Amino acid sequence: MRIEQFYERSEALADPYSSRVDDQYETRARLDPVVYSDPLKDGMALTAEQKQAFERDGFLILDGAFTQDEVAGFNQELNRMARDSEFLSAAPTITEPLSGEVRSIFEIHKVSPVFEKLALDRRIAGAARDILNDDLYIHQSRLNYKPGFKGKEFFWHSDFETWHVEDGMPRMRAVSASILLTDNRYQNGPLMVIPGSHKTYLKCAGRTPDDNYKRSLKVQEVGVPDQENLRRMTEKGGLVAATREAGSLVLFDCNLMHGSAGNITPFPRSNTFFVFNAMSNQLMKPFGPEKARPEFLAEQRPKKISF
Repeated sequence: MRIEQFYERSEALADPYSSRVDDQYETRARLDPVVYSDPLKDGMALTAEQKQAFERDGFLILDGAFTQDEVAGFNQELNRMARDSEFLSAAPTITEPLSGEVRSIFEIHKVSPVFEKLALDRRIAGAARDILNDDLYIHQSRLNYKPGFKGKEFFWHSDFETWHVEDGMPRMRAVSASILLTDNRYQNGPLMVIPGSHKTYLKCAGRTPDDNYKRSLKVQEVGVPDQENLRRMTEKGGLVAATREAGSLVLFDCNLMHGSAGNITPFPRSNTFFVFNAMSNQLMKPFGPEKARPEFLAEQRPKKISF
């Protein structure tokens, strides 16, 4: 039975992951698996030990997943895209709120043959398949830039909370894959995660304004955790910064609490993100606002990945 049929046939069932419905923050236990395949068996791209680490921590870092020659090719394409005014005017592009520098470019797998090929690479898509154990599609893709001196922070958040409320993703059966295109150092705003936080869902306070994405992609203010719950999660799980060399791959669960600080150093930081969702977990009507976010943020016409 598809997940939307389950909801349609159970009208009295309360949304287990409701959020932004009142002024209260609340933690709830995760109801969904983390690794959907057998964690004791090697998969297409991940070993049993790697799957078990992902299950435990909610993330996995694979050093040197891509060669330096491959990374050079990705950066060449990245620089071409960032400097092509015609491309930037056509692609879904978000700029920094103050400097006007490019912050994110979306749908990169649709507009760039280089990044389309990267998204389908078995080192990435195969790893996502090992975790989700289902046919997959790309829910979202983007390039995140943090230019030297001007790159702003991404505040703490669970992606699933937003994807559930604003996009209509029913359950936690999605995984993000980030390829580091530059060295990510402690100083230039690397991805930070709270290990184990993926096993707790944090219901956020407040309501979702219309077209919230227009502001949240620049400065996130809605759907963010409160300080007390962040403190508790960090005291329990600790804090890890994904400081690795270019070419490393970071996989993380859709509900893992993560964020990154601003970049006031001269060293730019650029990473790609590909979000893989299970075909059985396709989007429904948003669980919050009536109006769904644009398709460049949440794929409405899934195309199954072929392996």
